[in-house]
Amino acid sequence: MATLVGKKFPNLNVDAMNEMAETFKVNVLEEAIKNKKKVILFWYPKDFTFVCPTELHAFQAALPEFDKRNTIVIGASCDTPEVHFAWLNTPKDHGGIQGVTYPILGDSNRNLSSRLGILDITNETYDEETGAIQVEGDNVTYRATYLIDEEGTVFHESVNDMPLGRNVKEFLRLIDAYTHVQENGEVCPANWEEGKDAMQADSKGVANYLASHKN
Repeated sequence: MATLVGKKFPNLNVDAMNEMAETFKVNVLEEAIKNKKKVILFWYPKDFTFVCPTELHAFQAALPEFDKRNTIVIGASCDTPEVHFAWLNTPKDHGGIQGVTYPILGDSNRNLSSRLGILDITNETYDEETGAIQVEGDNVTYRATYLIDEEGTVFHESVNDMPLGRNVKEFLRLIDAYTHVQENGEVCPANWEEGKDAMQADSKGVANYLASHKN
């Protein structure tokens, strides 16, 4: 599927679960617009696996930093909300995610993940005799991440293969950079971090920046 960067996030309702055993619908696009907040939506392959709980705990630990940046955190996989709740009730020292407080989407019908094109499907075959479609692959999501602004527009997307855990600090940096662009009209050069110099988006701006940052 083509990139969503610069486009509105899909307008779909998806089942979700939280630590209070509440099942409810979440529309990521509406969450951004109605709350006037940025959203980070991160997908992981499966509950009760290995790299996944390390990521969910890492996002939980960074929740105060996302809050400071007016950003909502939402996790997601293709497991059902009931499986999410079982995992939420499993202690951390038993491989669980007890203590995670942000909502987790249960896209068990794969409506949203299919729309995003992030499912691990290597091939599809159609059986003309039975009319059945068979897929090769686990049909679960890669580690896809979407950053969405207050108007529901995607300003970052990335997809990691299954074994590769994400760096949560990089998403905080990207949110800082995008906010700087929104507020100051400047662009953020390579390795930019909050407090460092940005630059004007013209030939003079880049010349001045490169001249003053030679190392």
